[in-house]
Amino acid sequence: MTVMPRHLVIFARTPQAGRVKRRLAREIGVLAATRFYCTMLETMLRRLAADRRWTVWLFATPDSSLGHPIWRGLRRRRQGSGDLGQRMRLPFDTLPPGPVVLVGSDIPAIRPHHIARAFSLLGHNDLVFGPASDGGYWLVGAKRLRPLPFTLFADVRWSTPHALADTLATIPAGYSVSLAETLDDVDDAADLRRFRATLRRRNSLGLRRRHQGTANRASSAH
Repeated sequence: MTVMPRHLVIFARTPQAGRVKRRLAREIGVLAATRFYCTMLETMLRRLAADRRWTVWLFATPDSSLGHPIWRGLRRRRQGSGDLGQRMRLPFDTLPPGPVVLVGSDIPAIRPHHIARAFSLLGHNDLVFGPASDGGYWLVGAKRLRPLPFTLFADVRWSTPHALADTLATIPAGYSVSLAETLDDVDDAADLRRFRATLRRRNSLGLRRRHQGTANRASSAH
């Protein structure tokens, strides 16, 4: 039985000051917002690109930025022109056969197991979406054993609380859809504070578990 290759597409904007995280930059400053984006993007690429369960494709904007050193070693393509929906269709329409999962570049909580789960859901569904708590979505995937609905991504109110609902409304009857885990991006200072608080809690919990494990081993030794 032939196993179709899996394609993970990362949509990213070249990390140039003043062109990334503009809402966040208005609150914490352009340089701080750019540094945060660079760190987040580099961490995400490192986590996901090394996983051999899929092939990573970097779709970058602007189109002239494919030579940027941050993309070195990755398969690179241009996002092209049009609105977000038109640009998102491009990987699904042009990549080699096999399921495609597309994610944004500003999801700090993303891990390989989230991507693996999305591909697993595509084993039983035509489409998969990863909801965000603000009404948008951080992931979209397609099995691609049948043509993508030509209406997909049409007339979506991007960057609003209606983005996911609008997208789901473009899918005609007969296509099976599943939802993955809810994750959030970091668009403004409030998002950044929540992310850092979550990170502190996670680190604190990990530290307590390590201390508990050390104490248990010491107790067993006696």
